[in-house]
Formats: sequence, C-alpha cells, structure tokens
Amino acid sequence: MSLTPIVAEIDQEISRLQQARDLLVSNGTGMKKKRGISAAGRKKIAEAMRKRWAEKKKAQKRTI
Repeated sequence: MSLTPIVAEIDQEISRLQQARDLLVSNGTGMKKKRGISAAGRKKIAEAMRKRWAEKKKAQKRTI
C-alpha cells in the first residue's frame, strides 16, 4: 500500500485551506467594507430634505 496518493490529497487540501485563509485575511473579514457618508454629504442631504418639506408644507397651505 502506497502512501503517496494520500499525502498528495492532504497537500491539495492544505493548499485549498491556505488559499481560503489568504482570501479572508487579505480582505479583513472577507466582506466588503460599508461606506460611510461624510459630514458634508449628510449636511447636503439634510438641507435638501428641509427644502422639500418646506415646499410640501407651502403647497398644502395653498390647497386649504
């Protein structure tokens, strides 16, 4: 009975596990990072929403 095929299979499995580990380590947790929004971006969105709300409120007052 030859051990060569068994050793070859073990080597292949080790190689697959090392590749999986490298992928996980290189990307941190293996997932994409969530992007945050900058303070300037939040301010811009808030201003736009206030403007929309004001226009909507103004339009409702006209219909009453």
